[in-house]
Amino acid sequence: MIGFVSKALPHRTLGSSAIEVSVLSLGSWKTYERLSREEGLAVMLAARERGIGFLDDARYNDETGTAPIPTGYSEVVFGELFRAAGWRRDEVVVANKLWWEFWPEQSAAEELDASLERMGFDYLDLAYTWVAPEGPSVAEIVASAGALVAAGKLRAWGTGNWPPELLAEAARIAAAEGLPPPCAAQLPYSLVHRDSVESPAAEAALAESGVSVVASYTLAGGVLTGKYAGEGAHGRLAGKLVGPELAPELAAAEKLRRLAERVDATPAALAIAFALANPRVASALFGATRPEQVADNLRAVEVLGRLSETELAELRAIGT
Repeated sequence: MIGFVSKALPHRTLGSSAIEVSVLSLGSWKTYERLSREEGLAVMLAARERGIGFLDDARYNDETGTAPIPTGYSEVVFGELFRAAGWRRDEVVVANKLWWEFWPEQSAAEELDASLERMGFDYLDLAYTWVAPEGPSVAEIVASAGALVAAGKLRAWGTGNWPPELLAEAARIAAAEGLPPPCAAQLPYSLVHRDSVESPAAEAALAESGVSVVASYTLAGGVLTGKYAGEGAHGRLAGKLVGPELAPELAAAEKLRRLAERVDATPAALAIAFALANPRVASALFGATRPEQVADNLRAVEVLGRLSETELAELRAIGT
């Protein structure tokens, strides 16, 4: 069963929008500009061939020292790989971010237009807006997002890592003003980090706003895959393995490995299946640097479909 690959992934609707997304979504955070174009294209093609129709991009400052522009080169590379992979724009949902980094000198429309130009797109399906310390108020964000939807630059908008009280506030303001409400909340959600989705405050805000969760960090930075279990492990978290910081993740990874052996799955697939088992989750977001990682993560759908209630309860108990 571990060799199973789904060509037709299930889809779920994002909140009150009409946008349906594949239950697995492919991110690009600090990924493609660190790969060769051939490697990046292989990842994109693997996602497309296996039915992923939800892609997440983001602007960030160059950390490689080789980018031709100081910020947003990630968007340039994403757009080039998107077209090289043969995606039709109308067959995939594309998300990006509004950071408000240069607000108020740069408006939301200007920030989005700059991202669209770098990506080579006319519109985005979804933009997650962050809350910046010196940025606009929640009311200003709701109004700006509504204007972008009305202008045809966005189909819908969502929030990124917002605390529950602000999410609920945004939904109330949108309802009172007759503006498009947020339809999605991108939140970290894994076996060992659940409060952003499962705390009483989070559950109340999600219920009131009606948004769907796009789960990020479901593999806890890769720790839950088991890649850091052996001696001499390599990866960006390898330097933090000794000490208490990652102790909960490492303990959960060992329990996950044992369960994976018993249910004929991989730890990564089980970790993602945990997120997908929550009915509030519309999609689980992951990054990949190799096609094999895409294939492995997609097995979460098949694994979730065959777990017994007892096995699912055992999975949910990991990390608590």
